[in-house]
Amino acid sequence: MDVRPPGRTGRLFAAAAFFEALTWAGLLVGMLLKYGTQTTDLGVWLFGRLHGIAFLVYVVAALFAWGRLRWPLWAVLVALVAAVPPLATVPVEMWFRRRGLLSAPAE
Repeated sequence: MDVRPPGRTGRLFAAAAFFEALTWAGLLVGMLLKYGTQTTDLGVWLFGRLHGIAFLVYVVAALFAWGRLRWPLWAVLVALVAAVPPLATVPVEMWFRRRGLLSAPAE
């Protein structure tokens, strides 16, 4: 376990993970309003677009972190798979932080 604080790349990945999860949550609420209560589709319209952007930013951030932080292959695969189920990017980011994967590798 590594206790070093995340570097710039690690903070970028963490922010992208949070933004991706936040937009997922907004999209889920939007879908509840659209399909559950049938009151409005504004949430799906707005958060669908935001989540599409957040997803792409997260994927780019994960690939950038893989190269820059020298993650093993399993780490980038876990990060990429975490973008698919709702809200999974935050627990993965927390796990990576505890394992020291968000800190710059020692030279």
